[in-house]
Amino acid sequence: MKIESQVEKISSFKHLELLAGQIVEGFISGMHKSPFHGFSAEFAEHKIYNRGETTKHIDWKLFAKTDRLYTKRYEEETNLRCHLIIDNSSSMHYPKLDPGQAFYESKVGFSVLASAVLMNLLKKQRDAVGLSIYSDTYEYYAPEKGSERHHRMVLDKLEQLLASPREPKKTDTVRFLHQIAEKMHRRSMIILFTDMFQASGNEALFNALQHLRHDKHKVVVFHVVDEKTELKFQYDNAPRKFIDVETGDEVRIFADNIRERYEEGVRKYFEDLSATCIQNRIRYVPVNVGADFEKILTTYLVEKQSFGG
Repeated sequence: MKIESQVEKISSFKHLELLAGQIVEGFISGMHKSPFHGFSAEFAEHKIYNRGETTKHIDWKLFAKTDRLYTKRYEEETNLRCHLIIDNSSSMHYPKLDPGQAFYESKVGFSVLASAVLMNLLKKQRDAVGLSIYSDTYEYYAPEKGSERHHRMVLDKLEQLLASPREPKKTDTVRFLHQIAEKMHRRSMIILFTDMFQASGNEALFNALQHLRHDKHKVVVFHVVDEKTELKFQYDNAPRKFIDVETGDEVRIFADNIRERYEEGVRKYFEDLSATCIQNRIRYVPVNVGADFEKILTTYLVEKQSFGG
């Protein structure tokens, strides 16, 4: 079953943790059809026994049932440390939602739900999670931990982010990525949700992303966009006023007059971002608001499998 249809079925629920759990369960149930067949064994409280490990934690009852060796896993065990970063600037609160629209159809709402989804998966796998939120200030920081209390604290912060009023906030991505990099003292997977709008040029942004990669951290950038309007520029040809939500600058245009040029410029920008990320060994993944949860989960699993390399 597609992740999107799962979300549609449960969109009436408001509880973030419940929504995230439903999406993850739907994804896991479909994994037997994916390249990750067999991976779901790691979602239980066991992991596959590797030759050379101590045998004192082997689950012999499970061996009798499966003829495979698994060791019991415990709360304090952590395979991976993951730090989630959410850009909370004004542009991330686009598009403005109409009454009845789901919160995850805005860029920040989508990023919050996607983060909760990843947290659910991390929790199932006994992995540690941390969180940073920034805009024109460094709004929140929590280090990577794996306890139930810590997960609840981070989820509560995500729910607060959804409930916070929309305010004019500029982006200072470069500054705060450098600050976050200074806080990362143990090798981690760092996942950034942003729309890639920043006042500084791309060179400064990629220098900051490279800083995140120090000490062999793995960096994944989810470039969050509203595909309908930001990529395809799907507006009628009535005269429209477009307002920069961060600077307040205005421009009045007819969409038909610039659509082709705009879409070509966006396509080239995405290609350049992707190429530069590849050169810098950063995983770059464009994602569309309101959908693409399956893409996020699949990307995470692929990156986790290569994390030890």
